[in-house]
Amino acid sequence: MKSKTILLGVTGSIAAYKSADIASRLVKLGHSVHAIITADGAHFITPLTLKTLTRNPVIASLYDEELGGRPTHIQLAEAADLLLIAPATANVLAKLAHGIADDALSTIALATSAPILAAPAMNNKMWDHPATQENVRILKKRGVRFIGPEEGLLACGSKGVGRLCDPDEIVKTAAAMLK
Repeated sequence: MKSKTILLGVTGSIAAYKSADIASRLVKLGHSVHAIITADGAHFITPLTLKTLTRNPVIASLYDEELGGRPTHIQLAEAADLLLIAPATANVLAKLAHGIADDALSTIALATSAPILAAPAMNNKMWDHPATQENVRILKKRGVRFIGPEEGLLACGSKGVGRLCDPDEIVKTAAAMLK
């Protein structure tokens, strides 16, 4: 398969540590991976980890202009073959559903015409909340594809639906979407 450009959105969930594995696997498949990390995501995994694994600058702010020339968020949005958000929190799903663009990830999501794959991860009560479920319906209607979440023991100690899907399944789904 020809190398594709994948934007990996990393948000503020304990599952963010799994984004390192996802990034590494996508790079090993020969893809160009550019990580976009939210401020909350950076509390769970460092941009340096993602930069090392992807071999590309990590975008943590709308004002990260390491790519030069045109605004980085527009360049990446236009270059993307896929926007993968893993983990996708309730917060980012709400932003995307309602067109809120107040950080690099949400702005890139609004500016890209690439397919979007969201891998939710959150507490089961947050996932089951009517607002989250309505946001998921809105996004699916707009063509956003979802993988998960899975049922199981959550980091908070609860049991229920909210676990991030297995990174291998996320990578397989992303690869299939790129064909």
